[in-house]
Formats: sequence, structure tokens, C-alpha cells
Amino acid sequence: MTSKQINKELVPRHVAIIMDGNGRWAVRQGMSRSKGHFAGVEALHRTVAEAIKQGIKYLSVYAFSSENWQRPSEEVEALMILMAESLDTYADELSAQGVRIYPIGDIMRLPESTRLKLLDAVKRTANNTTLTLLVGLSYSARWEINNALHQMVQEIEKGEVSISSLLNNPTAIEPYLATKGIPDPDLLIRTGGELRISNFLLYQLAYTELFFTETLWPDFNATSLQEALDSYAHRNRRFGKVTLANENDNKEEY
Repeated sequence: MTSKQINKELVPRHVAIIMDGNGRWAVRQGMSRSKGHFAGVEALHRTVAEAIKQGIKYLSVYAFSSENWQRPSEEVEALMILMAESLDTYADELSAQGVRIYPIGDIMRLPESTRLKLLDAVKRTANNTTLTLLVGLSYSARWEINNALHQMVQEIEKGEVSISSLLNNPTAIEPYLATKGIPDPDLLIRTGGELRISNFLLYQLAYTELFFTETLWPDFNATSLQEALDSYAHRNRRFGKVTLANENDNKEEY
């Protein structure tokens, strides 16, 4: 499907996506859940290309959560194999498109074969600047925040940072997060009809615009992304500041 480009000034710099609905899509097609995940990879491939076309600079996707390790072992194993195969299939193409692969999460929990392919792709795409693709793998926001606090405590114990300097800085945790140096998402899209953020980027989503769609992730396409971008373009982002409609209106907006 074709898409239109919206005003560049209204395009979000960073879009995050909770890619939900692979399993349900497969069941509706009379297929195994693993087939749904394969179709989900194709949807991600399409979405990356469309994000580049639209001028989005950062795309964060929730590929595999910390909680997903609790799924049936057969499904988890199939997902790990699919990740490795997808890197083999698409890493070179992504690099040619100028995509930088940037994993976030506890990747040491990944099988060695998958982890090594991932780290190789990270190394090969490290200098690309067209789009940064943040991939949440074995990720949860609670894990991320706990990990950041652990690092902060270690630096305090070593005398590398003072407690007072941290307490007096409302953004002190940011350099310790997995997204260090990455701007917060402007827009979060969740597919599949669920209305929650499922432990994804809890700190970073503080003032992110939310967009929920019934579309299952394997069916997500350029038109789907366009719908979300059009919605975002009509939002008035205030970041807790006051918007005065007229001189008599002093209502605070959050």
C-alpha cells in the first residue's frame, strides 16, 4: 500500500511500538503461533522501511519481554531461532538502509547463538544514522530501572558519585537507563486492541502520546502507521504547561 508524508515538523522524532497480536493472528488463520511471529517479522520489516520514508529517526519495538520467558518452552525456542534467522535475513539490508540496531534489555539471557548474531549486527550497523532501531529483547521497564539503581549504588560505593548530586537531580537516573542518549518517545503505538503499556519504557513514556489500534501486528502496514502519525499530528503536546485559549482561561492542562 502507498502512504503519504505528513508535514515534517509534525513527524514524531521517536516512535515506540508494542507489537501485539501475532499469536491471535495465527490462530485466526488456522496456523501455529510460530507462524504468527514469522508474519510479525515481516510487519516489522515493512514498518522500518515506512518509518525511514516518513523521516522518523528512532523506532523502539517491544520484541520479547522479560515476562515472555514464562511462555511455553517450545514457543520461546521458536522465537529465539526466528530472531537469529531474521538477523541473517535482514541485517545487511537494514545496514544498507542506514539503520542502526540498538538492543535494550537483559540480552545475556538470550541463547548464545542468538546473542552473538545480535552483537555482530550491532557492530556492523553502529555507524548508521538514518534510523536507530531500538529492539526490546528480554526487556522490562522494571528490570531496566532496577538495573539503573544497581549501577548508581555501585558508583556511590566506589566514591565515583555523591548521593547529594543524585538526590538534587530529577533526571539523575537517565544516564543509567538502557536508552541513555536516546530522546524519549513522542508517540507510542500498541496494536492488537489491548489498552496497556505492559512494562515497556515506563520512565521514558512520561509524556508520550498514546495510540491504540485493533489491528493485529502482522496486519500492520503503511496505512496503519499513517493513521497513527495523523492522529499524533493533531495532538497538542503541553508537557504539563498551561495552554491559554483566551485571556480568561487559566486552566492547567496535564
